[in-house]
Amino acid sequence: MTQAVILADGSFPTHEVPLGHLKKAGVIVCCDGSTRSLVKHGMTPDAIVGDMDTLDKELASAFADRIFTDENQETNDLTKAVEWCRKSGYDDITILGATGKREDHSIGNISLLAEYSKFVRIRMITDNGIFLPIHDSCRIETFPGQQISVFSINPETEITSNGLRFPLVRRKLKNWWEATLNEATGNSVELDFRGGPLLIFLAFLQSRR
Repeated sequence: MTQAVILADGSFPTHEVPLGHLKKAGVIVCCDGSTRSLVKHGMTPDAIVGDMDTLDKELASAFADRIFTDENQETNDLTKAVEWCRKSGYDDITILGATGKREDHSIGNISLLAEYSKFVRIRMITDNGIFLPIHDSCRIETFPGQQISVFSINPETEITSNGLRFPLVRRKLKNWWEATLNEATGNSVELDFRGGPLLIFLAFLQSRR
């Protein structure tokens, strides 16, 4: 698969995991406003995508050869960047910097993972953990005590788990909080469901409860 990292205009990563992905990225695609943060940290974008309403004139001039303007106001800059990656042949995408500022932006960016995952392999990494969208029953690698939260996009989806401290048995999640702050009991968790998708959050740190 052809990989790319998208840097959104939320809080710049500080945790070693997202920073590692950014520093090792073969291709970095910036949502227009994140370009300043990337350059400030000594890195260079390979592409800048968005409506360019928050890109400094100085940076716009310096990177004029890699700016891809999309003025469609029906989508946000992160969606524009994902679409650019898809059309450019990148089908394995890691999103960084998509949370940490305005909460409404964070929620919107997280929820959009379910849409993006219909077309590309995608994940979102924050300073606290990893969001994974999944459409089919699967096994997820974990470590004992790892905190896991499960969010269902479709409230009618029945979910059964194996490997969680608090099992789900044909459970329909009617609200976002219902399957949060669970824990892995071993090195993997199995989720069996139909009619997804689900969003899974895997925390970096072991539970301290």
